[in-house]
Amino acid sequence: MTARRLDPALLLVAPAVLYLAVVYAVPLGLLLVKSVRMPDGFSLSSFVAFFADPFSWRVLGNTLRIALWTTLVCLLVGYPVAFALARAKGLPQTALLVALILPLSVGVVVKAFAWQILLRRDGLVSGTLVSLGIVDEPMRLLFTETGLVIGAVNVFLPFMVMPLYSVIRQIDPRLMEAAATLGAGPFHAFRRVLLPLTLPGAVAGIAFVFSLSIAMYVIPSLLIGDRFQTLATLTGRSFLFMRNERLGSTTAAVLLAVAIAVVMGSGWLARRMGAAR
Repeated sequence: MTARRLDPALLLVAPAVLYLAVVYAVPLGLLLVKSVRMPDGFSLSSFVAFFADPFSWRVLGNTLRIALWTTLVCLLVGYPVAFALARAKGLPQTALLVALILPLSVGVVVKAFAWQILLRRDGLVSGTLVSLGIVDEPMRLLFTETGLVIGAVNVFLPFMVMPLYSVIRQIDPRLMEAAATLGAGPFHAFRRVLLPLTLPGAVAGIAFVFSLSIAMYVIPSLLIGDRFQTLATLTGRSFLFMRNERLGSTTAAVLLAVAIAVVMGSGWLARRMGAAR
């Protein structure tokens, strides 16, 4: 009986797996154990107490609502940007890629402080809205949910555009022309031809943005403050200020469960769409 040879590819991924296990899996496992470990043994009482508190449901609702709005706005804005990026050629495409990717080199803290200036009552956003006649008087967007969504979209938009762009660039532009020769209008052709072909990229972008949105900590802390709590900010507040490690580990476990559900659900949906195609 011959021994099976070890696949050389496994040796290539071994350092990355070891690194992730040491700096991610082990600390995460210890955090999850802390959420169920009590002085008298293991128990789910911390989760029972968490979900029995109306405040916890309000925090969970805040988290999901902001993540959904951020993901929706990123999707609506990201679709035309991805199409423009995929159809552009040469220097315009390079300029669009630089404009999209370069902001990723700027730290989230810097972006959040910049949006604090822009979203003030006398800031650029309010002044622009007044100049365009959209509002009659300057409005305060800082420390509001609208301002938080605006700041989050600015940070996470590239994570929606790039998956869409990677799919759209592989679609033959002549498909729309072919649909038009068969009598389909622009909207009908987009809905029946382009939209189904771009759904895998949209699902991937939605998974990225939603997962990042529910876990953001710095942006809510700087743009809306402590009066508006999400799971991520409550976790940080529990560990850093209240010194309540049990509550912090419990909220972190709930946040992880939501993120895993989103990733698994998007993966299942992507496989279903791939099988349907």
